[in-house]
Amino acid sequence: MPHIVSIQVGTPVQYGTETATDPMDTPWVTSFFKLPVTGPVRVETEGIEGNLQADLRFHGDADKALLLYSADHYPLWQEELTIPEMAGGGFGENLTIRGLTEQSVCIGDRYQIGEVIVEVTQPRQPCWKLGRRWRIVDLPKQVIRTSRSGWYTRVIHPGVIEAGMNVERVSCPHPDWTIQRANRVFYQQPAGDLERGELAMLPELANAWREELV
Repeated sequence: MPHIVSIQVGTPVQYGTETATDPMDTPWVTSFFKLPVTGPVRVETEGIEGNLQADLRFHGDADKALLLYSADHYPLWQEELTIPEMAGGGFGENLTIRGLTEQSVCIGDRYQIGEVIVEVTQPRQPCWKLGRRWRIVDLPKQVIRTSRSGWYTRVIHPGVIEAGMNVERVSCPHPDWTIQRANRVFYQQPAGDLERGELAMLPELANAWREELV
């Protein structure tokens, strides 16, 4: 059974120095460096208690309440990038999940975690902050190429969760629309492609993604 390996939350913190000459070391504010949560934690429609976003233009709405990432990917990244310390929370996710990947998770899937129910809304779009976190400029491109993106969910029913809890799929309205397929269509297909229109019509899809597709 898929389950939560770890839970992470973050708050905006400034890193870097004003006098830095390396672009990787100049000042920036991010909530990417998340810390693990021990014990039960409350999940509301806006996200996990204690988690705050640095840039509300792209994060923080109900369609992106939680970011989930597969624990199954970390051994691959550790080997490919030669970063043995890359582990749970390393991609800025709130929930690190064992037993689910972009090949099995679909847009609109609902998962129950204890009393909490979440609904998958879109793949995670990797941005420059991921590359800066690990000092690998092209890491976002590698994520797109491999489709190891993670995925966002909205919260349908709030409640309390804890590491170790099972993650049970309770509905799958669009079994043909895996996160992997959504990534492929979004990044690789030409504008106006029929698949883009089909993806945009999924009612559970995040509004931000729908607007970019049409």
